[in-house]
Amino acid sequence: MNANGLQGEWLVGVDVGGTFTDFSARNLATGQVCIHKRPSTPDDPGRAVIAGLAELVEKHAIDPASITRFAHGTTVATNALLQRRGARVAVVTTKGFRDLLEIGRQIRPHLYDLQLDHPAPLASRDLRFEIDERIGSRGEVVRPLTDESIAALIAELREHPEIEGIAVCLLFSYLNGDHEGKLAEALRAAFPDLLVSVSREVQPEFREYERFSTTLINAFLQPEVSRYIDRLRNNVGNAAPKAAFGIFQSSGGLMSAVKAADYPVRTALSGPAAGAVGAARSGALSKFEDIITLDIGGTSSDVCLIRNGRTAIARSRDISGFSIRLPMVDIHTIGAGGGSIAVLANDGLMKVGPESAGAVPGPACYNLGGTLPTVSDANAVLNRLPQELVGGGFALRRDLAVDALRPIADKLGIGLETAAMGIIEIVNSNIVRAIRTISVEKGYDPRKFALMSFGGAGGLHAAEVARALGMKQVLVPEAPGILCADGLIAADLQEDFVTSCHLKLAAGVAELEAVVQKLFVQGQAWLKTEAVDAQGERLLLFLDMRYVGQNYELPVEIEAAVDAQGRVALSDADTLARAFFETYERNFGHHDPAAPVEIVNARLRVLAHLSRTDYAQDKPAAETGEAKTIQVWFGEGYRDTKLIERVGLKPGDSFSGPAIVTQLDTTTIVPPGATIRIDEASNMIMDLN
Repeated sequence: MNANGLQGEWLVGVDVGGTFTDFSARNLATGQVCIHKRPSTPDDPGRAVIAGLAELVEKHAIDPASITRFAHGTTVATNALLQRRGARVAVVTTKGFRDLLEIGRQIRPHLYDLQLDHPAPLASRDLRFEIDERIGSRGEVVRPLTDESIAALIAELREHPEIEGIAVCLLFSYLNGDHEGKLAEALRAAFPDLLVSVSREVQPEFREYERFSTTLINAFLQPEVSRYIDRLRNNVGNAAPKAAFGIFQSSGGLMSAVKAADYPVRTALSGPAAGAVGAARSGALSKFEDIITLDIGGTSSDVCLIRNGRTAIARSRDISGFSIRLPMVDIHTIGAGGGSIAVLANDGLMKVGPESAGAVPGPACYNLGGTLPTVSDANAVLNRLPQELVGGGFALRRDLAVDALRPIADKLGIGLETAAMGIIEIVNSNIVRAIRTISVEKGYDPRKFALMSFGGAGGLHAAEVARALGMKQVLVPEAPGILCADGLIAADLQEDFVTSCHLKLAAGVAELEAVVQKLFVQGQAWLKTEAVDAQGERLLLFLDMRYVGQNYELPVEIEAAVDAQGRVALSDADTLARAFFETYERNFGHHDPAAPVEIVNARLRVLAHLSRTDYAQDKPAAETGEAKTIQVWFGEGYRDTKLIERVGLKPGDSFSGPAIVTQLDTTTIVPPGATIRIDEASNMIMDLN
């Protein structure tokens, strides 16, 4: 490090996907960005990470000792949960509540499917144990936890040597955690080789089923994820000895590797969440704060709403049928990707997805053995995917796509191009519905947002999706294929704190201020221990509020003033009520100003800003020859369409559609009537008429 403290320092972000592991490296002093992709290694994702890191530093002549931060987005927890490949877990709960995890909310997964059931709990019934104790609904001790009960439980557990982890889930422990703490201490002493997850540590929040489920998932994932993180941290330490190691969490920020090993459930949506953060960062560089993201891969599409530069956050969600009660970036996923297969159903109507051809055998046009018609094949038939991608490294076979689509066209009695356009319109309609779920159904007008496309297939569908929603602009980042990896570099250190409280707003804010004060003390303590190198900090306060008598609440962001002595002061009750009414009105279209309001949770998000810089603004553009002209199907026929390589575009360039813009990791369709301009951040902005 030289006198300016920055030159030579590099940040590296690594996102592991099912097909590729993506790398983005940025120089703190110059803003220079280097990217790299290599095939993933599903049997051990860490092998691709370490091999790719070695390739990255060699390819771009980066001194490994100059890497000061290594941020990792992982799918290990997600895949383990989807495949039920985790630990043999025992659950310890209050006497009488052994079957709570199986009973759940007593609702069917799908209303009209009487045969489909919830997945079996991650802990079988013979590994769910009860202990004679009880905390009451006000935090009082109803039945004490005795040493004799603990000894009897430990004896029972010793009869099951197959147990690899223990989840402790006692009733009302979020109000009084003494019993859970005492029990956890005894279990950790009796079974030092086992990992113990405790609900009051994982998520100290009301709603017993969701808290129990989240804690069980954490215990289920902990052995495998902690082993993976320990191996990777050691290997990264050898390869980049000065790099601070961070893991991306589902809520949109980085946490330490130690915390990720303790709470792997927080990484359940690590990769997609990083994409949303990268999108917010890329949009900010172009001065776009209100964005809806569209990330289309080979199998699925992810959409997310970003407002005022911040991603929407969900407080709970189901993953593969398992309930997780934690703050997560609110990403909606559907089975619509380039490999989604088109079929004629029994009713004679065409459907697209969720089944996918995947990477192998893949779409027919890839010439890897696939024969079924897919979305990529439909784009290839319409010449929307050029037969030769950038650099000629991968050639598509339009003739094989034609062979795959012809049976559907013949059965429907329509032309080949009409069938292909039908496939694209169906998948676009599915994406439009997904975007309406995260926008219109939550009180946001998508016409007031710009659409940001990324992923391998996002640019192929973005313009038509945006037009269907009445959106006027589409943003395409400079390197859409590595946006998730770049989001890792842009992320802050982050920690969330929550406490449950049941307070009537009419009673005033004094008691609420005392609750919030405790959260702020926790947040400041975290900053002092986990974020000593931070360049700044930000604390965000949310109150979960509802009308008295309702069963579900809305998160409302609240301003809080902190004086020089660290004392917290909130606005008066009327101001807090108005904030709730505005949120309620936006979500449901009405509100009742006379109805009493209550608060059930207080949440504090603490952000510690890390060193980072913008992209270099003077990146040289490659020289390209005159754009080729190809025939592409738009509307009712083929039109002359420019084929433009993005590598030759530079800030200030502009052109009109129809055009196809190709680059190493994606293809973007510019329809007739649309115009493209390249801004100073090298983002491509499409204006739609």
